[in-house]
Amino acid sequence: MNEDTALYPPVDPIAAGVKARCPRCGQGKLFDGFLAPAKRCSSCGLDYSFIDTGEGPAVLVMLLIGFIVVGLALWMEVTLDPPLWLHFILWIPLALVLCLTALRWMKGVLIALQYKHKAAEGRLDLPAGHD
Repeated sequence: MNEDTALYPPVDPIAAGVKARCPRCGQGKLFDGFLAPAKRCSSCGLDYSFIDTGEGPAVLVMLLIGFIVVGLALWMEVTLDPPLWLHFILWIPLALVLCLTALRWMKGVLIALQYKHKAAEGRLDLPAGHD
């Protein structure tokens, strides 16, 4: 990631990520579509080419939402013993809505944290004389 020399007041990465705002100024849009990052901030002009969240947001969302939904479904099964069709009607839409909502938030937060901590691709430091 190129060193950012612009002077802006600090932006809370959690708030900027959840609101899908620029991690530098907190004003411009972070995404062009639902999950596709914009090319640059419409407010401060920050180049978003540094963004590389990989599969991190999807994995975190699947683990968190899966834990919640499966836990609630198991509790309901043990406590109320509902028919199987009721589980399908309740838990599939709930899981979809929660996952899609949380995925956008999680991706925004991870991008903002990546910017704040100047995270970049790992590189090996080799001693002088090695190619």
